[in-house]
Amino acid sequence: MRNRQKIKKNIITKKKGGSGLLPRFKYFALRVMPPLVLILVIYFVSAAVISASQIRQIDFSGSEHLTDEELRALSGLKGNENLVTLSGNRVFRKMTSSPWIRSVSIRKEFPDTLQILVKESVPFALLELKGKLYIVDDRGEMLQELKDSPIPFLPVISGAPFGRKENISEALSLVRAIKEKGLMFEKEHIEVIAAKPREMAVNFDGVIVKVGEGDYEDKLLRFMDLEEEISNRNIHVDYIDLRFADRAIVKPVHEVIK
Repeated sequence: MRNRQKIKKNIITKKKGGSGLLPRFKYFALRVMPPLVLILVIYFVSAAVISASQIRQIDFSGSEHLTDEELRALSGLKGNENLVTLSGNRVFRKMTSSPWIRSVSIRKEFPDTLQILVKESVPFALLELKGKLYIVDDRGEMLQELKDSPIPFLPVISGAPFGRKENISEALSLVRAIKEKGLMFEKEHIEVIAAKPREMAVNFDGVIVKVGEGDYEDKLLRFMDLEEEISNRNIHVDYIDLRFADRAIVKPVHEVIK
């Protein structure tokens, strides 16, 4: 009897041990397998998308002074980057580090094209500094030194205005007024002498016009009226002083006429 009981117990024990595999398999199949399959699917799909999204075309637009090759060099793009993983912020930071580029708009066009719209800084004047000429924009930012290139027809700012911030600000305001009054198209040489705001002057084709600080548009209008009268009277002028609101002083080569 005891032997039969032991045999039965062994059989029951074996049955219990064997039946434990099924729940484990079900748990693995229902709980573990689906996430693994999902992860594998996501991995392979992502790999396929990334592989298919390699940049094959970069289109630059909006630039007039920088070539596509120069823009590509500034962007740091080699042409083999991936459109999915490419950091637009990184490209933006690299390109706007150039003084020539004021802003950049980046757009990804899947599957393989990158559109980059550039807004450039515009040459506004030439700055004479320690015997060299530099192209500057309307904010006074130096764009580049002018070396072997032909000198563009831009007003020259002299007198080392960069010594004080207000000096360059006044010089740029005067250049802006000169352009707005159309004097750029009437003169062959324009030089803004900006050592001090109160002594601001302009050399128009060899004629010095002292304008002082502020009210530049009004003073330039007065100069244009005087210039016509001076031309009609055939007077050779040394300088014109417009710093006073109620009068203008015209100094011919040998005498002063008030």
